[in-house]
Amino acid sequence: MRFGYGTNGFANHRLPEALAVIAGLGYDGVALTLDTNHLDPFDGGLARRTSAVAAELARRNLAVVIETGARYLLDPWRKHSPTLMDDDNAKRLEYLRRAVRVGADLGAEAVSFWAGIGPPEGWERLVDGCGQIAEFAASHRVTLGFEPEPGMLVDDIAAWRRLHHDLGRPAHFGITLDIGHCRCLEPLPVADCVAAVAGHLANVQIDDMRRGVHEHLEFGGGEIDFPPVLAALEKHYGGLVSVELPRHSHAAPTVAARSLEFLRGAL
Repeated sequence: MRFGYGTNGFANHRLPEALAVIAGLGYDGVALTLDTNHLDPFDGGLARRTSAVAAELARRNLAVVIETGARYLLDPWRKHSPTLMDDDNAKRLEYLRRAVRVGADLGAEAVSFWAGIGPPEGWERLVDGCGQIAEFAASHRVTLGFEPEPGMLVDDIAAWRRLHHDLGRPAHFGITLDIGHCRCLEPLPVADCVAAVAGHLANVQIDDMRRGVHEHLEFGGGEIDFPPVLAALEKHYGGLVSVELPRHSHAAPTVAARSLEFLRGAL
């Protein structure tokens, strides 16, 4: 099993320094959120800067997945806005297209994204936006991982299945499974959630969580029994399993070190 760490948990580090720490701790890869301080896709010279990141990843022997959960990249006033659910979602679509291009240039294992908050009547808008990105990703030979996110229109595995169906079940449109989210709201035990989407796993995020509370916790701070979950991932998935602790940047190296120690012990 290969473990990665999310750069959204290294928000106070420059990207080369974050990669150096993550690699130095012994991680196999990185979940790279394209954000204001970590390979901003809207800054000039993106191709050149992406090439420099590719060289750094190669030098550090790190695999990569691309994440698109930047908080204020698109709007300095509204967190995560606009999303695919907004009336004017053009900037979100452009962000995702740029993420796909960066993912292709970096040889990323997946590009991950989510729906946003919106009413059920916005479903067709979501399908249309996802269809545009799926077509664009196919042209770049990039695998997409769509993440069910608590509180969003697509919040669980069942909603992801509906979206996948309505898109025509494209082979490159997989699921990003956050292990903590499974404990938060899925009806199945967490290990069974892994097995339930075994044929569609494109990306895995891992963290601890409690039932009914969407709060990413360090391992041991929630309710998840990790050995069965890791056993299920070993059986059903070969990609990166990346620690997702976006609110722990204040102690990033320490948290990353003890996270890897915990995961190796549980494995």
